[in-house]
Amino acid sequence: MKKANVNENGKNEKAVKPQKTPQERGKAVLRWIVDLIIIFFGATVYSVGLHCFSVPNDIVAGGVGGIATLINAVTGINVGILYGIINAPLIIVGFIFLGKKMMVKTFFAVAVMTVMTDYGLAGMPVYENGDRLLAAIFAGIFFGAGLGVVYLREGTTGGTDIINKLINKKYPHFSLGAIMLGTDAVIIAASMLVYGTIEAGLYAIIAIFICSKVMDMLLYGSFEGKMLLIFSDRYHEISEYVMKSLNRGVTWLNATGAYSEKDKQVICCAVHKNEYSKIKRKVKEIDPHAFIIITNAGEVLGEGFHANQ
Repeated sequence: MKKANVNENGKNEKAVKPQKTPQERGKAVLRWIVDLIIIFFGATVYSVGLHCFSVPNDIVAGGVGGIATLINAVTGINVGILYGIINAPLIIVGFIFLGKKMMVKTFFAVAVMTVMTDYGLAGMPVYENGDRLLAAIFAGIFFGAGLGVVYLREGTTGGTDIINKLINKKYPHFSLGAIMLGTDAVIIAASMLVYGTIEAGLYAIIAIFICSKVMDMLLYGSFEGKMLLIFSDRYHEISEYVMKSLNRGVTWLNATGAYSEKDKQVICCAVHKNEYSKIKRKVKEIDPHAFIIITNAGEVLGEGFHANQ
């Protein structure tokens, strides 16, 4: 626990956070702009899956998209509007438990999907009255690609994605794709009741399964991982970020610089392929002079690491 600073009169003083330079603030704003552009693309891709393949063929998308599709089948209310309404209370929950940064991006993604599904893609041709299996396959591809892109920029598309993120935060050894399959089971059952056929549920399973696989490919790559060696005098802060924010283990290796002949602590850690870019960005924020070695790990085995499953 950090101790409060005490002045000469014995009074506690709050620690003052170092102010960011204009250049650092500019980089942070640029990162946000890039994140929002990529999230816009991911949310639009997901909306294409809904508008062009899922809804016209009575195939539930899973999550809130699936719930909105089912309500639309019963009431005729636009899917996009339903998506926004259902997400509103879930976004509030997300602000409480997942943090403002992620949920601002989630709110943006939900807004994009609400508008694009009902209006932005209105002129795009839809695939209907064709092979429903083909529709289910392409719906799953678009859903998985859209979700994966949004997740890569540390956002969600709202709905059960928020629930999935909360579960993944507590149990990181479960992949997001696997968690999504579990939370969608009830929606699949409901689709068979609403549409009155077992086929509706079977096509939904195909779409959701493909979605989970495409999403995991984007998020985790293959079963390979990355091994990082990080040389920095601020190894405490970097290690804390890796352990608390990414739920990854860290090992400090004792080393001595041949030129300086000074003792150093080298951070060694294994992460998923999608995680090392986050670490690189954070390390450069903490210590612009840090030296990082990144290598491919053909296979990573150990408790809590996805690559061994």
